[in-house]
Amino acid sequence: MNFACRRPVWGRAMGVALVAIAVLAGSGEAVAAPGTGSDSGSAGSSGSSDSGSAGGSSDSGSVTSGSTMPESWQDDPGPIPPLRDDIVTPAIVSEKFTSERVARFLIASPALHREVGVDVLLPADGSVPRPTLYMLEGVGAGEDQSGWMYMGGAPEFFADKNANVVMTNGGVASLYTDWDKRDPKIGLHKWETFITKELPPLINARLKTNGVNAIAGTSMGAQGAMMLAHRRPDLYRGVAVFSGCYSTTDDVGRLSTQVTVSSRGGDPANMWGVPGGPEWEAQDTVRHAEALRGKPIYLSVGTGIPGKHEGPGTDAERFVVGGAIEAAANQCTKRLDRKLQELGIPATVDYEPTGVHAWAYWEDRLPKAWPTLRQALGL
Repeated sequence: MNFACRRPVWGRAMGVALVAIAVLAGSGEAVAAPGTGSDSGSAGSSGSSDSGSAGGSSDSGSVTSGSTMPESWQDDPGPIPPLRDDIVTPAIVSEKFTSERVARFLIASPALHREVGVDVLLPADGSVPRPTLYMLEGVGAGEDQSGWMYMGGAPEFFADKNANVVMTNGGVASLYTDWDKRDPKIGLHKWETFITKELPPLINARLKTNGVNAIAGTSMGAQGAMMLAHRRPDLYRGVAVFSGCYSTTDDVGRLSTQVTVSSRGGDPANMWGVPGGPEWEAQDTVRHAEALRGKPIYLSVGTGIPGKHEGPGTDAERFVVGGAIEAAANQCTKRLDRKLQELGIPATVDYEPTGVHAWAYWEDRLPKAWPTLRQALGL
């Protein structure tokens, strides 16, 4: 291997790892050495070994040191999708079926000013109206296909399930939220409007659903799913998330959010204005956890310690970056877990003893999330 060719990648890798370490340091909690600590294993609604406040850092001011990713550490977000001003009504403009139960719809979105793809899995038995599960993915969300389709095992897992599954395409570094301003590097983002207002009526009508919805997501999509669940409790009956961060106003949450956006060159100020402002507070699931009461909730995270999907031939970047990000997500998950416990809101919380930030682990955990999602969907 020519390591000289990998210097730019390693610069980014070390940058991401250092940011994750900053998140861990800001959490105010010690990080256990591999194979130690009390957070290994799987826990139920009260199984977390951490108790106390969901705080641990100040809520005033803005994180400035390391709050945005230096340009040399950023990943290329890809070309900005071209926008259109002639889309005035949401509509399904095309459908492409690759099998009887697998399709990709192209949606004309007035909010996003363009056509957006969604991958669709139809239920095993479509003879009666069925519920719908919406699934979001991580920061690099591609325009052509959801990672759940080719890395997350969704087609195989849902092959015998009686649910419609809708997986969005696109939204790189967007957090699946409505941005205040168009960003010169990553474009126009009005994803909350698209996902919660434009898309469901189209899906309900086209697939003849029963109107019952749940939402799930991984990494950036985990944060996005939780934000949408607490902001639209009327729309989603349950939520399942994998390896995310769920606060936006404490120091750790602010740093995680800013780094997610700037990792692809986006400016966090274009999203919700000045960090710490009212829109940042409105998106903070830890602060608004009460809105989740009564919903089936599944939280899952690893430790960052390499597990069964790593070995001698594994790319070192996966160990460095994936391990550090997952360790940070572990602390973020504990914060939401503690808050839910304080409020007496039950949740299934799965703390895996190993695992880095990678699709192979989320594919493993999807079956573990299914009992929660099945309950939410009424199946």
